[in-house]
Amino acid sequence: MSLTDEDIAFIKAHMGDWLAEQSLGRPPAVYEIELRERMVRVEEELKHQRELMREGFAQMDKRFTLAEKRHEELRRDMLARFEQVDKRFEQVDKRFEQVDSRFDEMLRRHDRHFLWLIGFITTVGGLVIAAGKFL
Repeated sequence: MSLTDEDIAFIKAHMGDWLAEQSLGRPPAVYEIELRERMVRVEEELKHQRELMREGFAQMDKRFTLAEKRHEELRRDMLARFEQVDKRFEQVDKRFEQVDSRFDEMLRRHDRHFLWLIGFITTVGGLVIAAGKFL
């Protein structure tokens, strides 16, 4: 079933009246005024929402800036602590070098004492053997 041109013209002519009847019997002019008022309220609310969004984005920017500053402070603090740890490692390394040199010196003295003791035992043993031949 298709509409004829006559049917379409009839619908167009009476559409406004039918819509007015659906808006609780208000005349088309009142209905149009209500629609315009609603549009104005919607536009104002949209404007308000835009402002809220802008404020929210501005606050987010501030928070990001503060977070970046805090991260930078933490980074500087961390680098300073690493430098302190590096200095401490250098100090410990120097102390180990001192201990190593003292240990090396102790080993040299021990070697000399050990060699002296071997020489002494060899000499005494030789004397004991030589004395045993004479007795």
